[in-house]
Amino acid sequence: MERSENGTMVPVGAGVVTALVGYTSAFAVVLAGLRGVGASPGQAASGLLAVTVTMGAASALLSWRYRMPIISAWSTPGAALLATAGAVAGGWPAAVGAFVVCGVLFVLTGLWPALARWVQRIPTPIAQAMLAGVLLPLCIAPVTALAGNPWAVAPVLLVWLVLLRFRPRWAVPLAFLVALGVIAIALVRDDAVPAFAALVPHLEWTTPAWTLQALTGIVLPLYIVTMASQNIPGAAVLGSYGYSVPWRPSLTVTGVGSVLGAPFGGHAINLAAISAALAAGPDAGADTSRRWIAGVSSGAANLVLGVLSTGLTAVVLAAPDGVVQAVAGVALVGAFAAACAGAMASEADRVPAAVTFVVAASGTTVAGVGSAFWALVVGILVHVILGARRSLDA
Repeated sequence: MERSENGTMVPVGAGVVTALVGYTSAFAVVLAGLRGVGASPGQAASGLLAVTVTMGAASALLSWRYRMPIISAWSTPGAALLATAGAVAGGWPAAVGAFVVCGVLFVLTGLWPALARWVQRIPTPIAQAMLAGVLLPLCIAPVTALAGNPWAVAPVLLVWLVLLRFRPRWAVPLAFLVALGVIAIALVRDDAVPAFAALVPHLEWTTPAWTLQALTGIVLPLYIVTMASQNIPGAAVLGSYGYSVPWRPSLTVTGVGSVLGAPFGGHAINLAAISAALAAGPDAGADTSRRWIAGVSSGAANLVLGVLSTGLTAVVLAAPDGVVQAVAGVALVGAFAAACAGAMASEADRVPAAVTFVVAASGTTVAGVGSAFWALVVGILVHVILGARRSLDA
């Protein structure tokens, strides 16, 4: 028992749990995001493989090098943004080009801290309201899916709700397993089991292209939402457990990983926020100096999950209508609730936040640029105007 508590077994186990919870909780969201910006089934499978492997490698490298549980994850809010962005001018190659630029921005942020301070100057209610507006359509999806295909979707939602009451950490992962069971039954029933070739891991190269619409409609919102909802909170979570994150190396490694994974379809990797607590907290052992092992084992587990991701993608893309949308929706309910709370926390900023939320949730495209970008522009403008009015009134 002593070896288990003070040796390697506890942090190794915590790292594996971190990887499993993070992967199964957001797998469907990432897949929906890549498909939303034009990826074919093969390109989406390649992107999922690329982003899983790069975040696993980043976790293992940073944790081993700095002897602290630095967990890298894919950008779940970023994937949600992509899922609602719609096709961009230039198609999938332009989306890949946007991923490359976003990775470069992460590297520059690590090397030039002023960029991070610029992101932090965006009023928190505005950034959170934009995220909430982006997440709203995805969180509504389980409701419409239940109405359209109740027999397939109801078991997923029921398991999620019950586990949310008794084992919240496992609510989404077990709902995902139930969804896989529903999908398996449907595939066998319809004699639609994917061929073995579709299950073999593979990478598909896409030569990046760059269009103004992709640069404004994808890069800026993806960068801001990833920094504000993942990197900055992720560093804060580790700080709450006594770990001082090496900011420059962490942003550089995750930025380079994002650039390397982008031509194969990976959208972005970053510091983990929520799942970081699983590897940095007491569940990873009483000895804080050995919790870095959880980061390394989490990275190794993600490398294994990356190998399995192609098969999971093939199975999920053959799912009955509504099942994947239900899993993605319940996976984002917690993030949506937190974003709403952050958006409306300040009474003085509620109107600008509400305007930002409405614009982002509208899904409106203007000049070929999606609603997330315009939500930021309009929200900040209203914030400035109302702030100026309050100053005059004072």
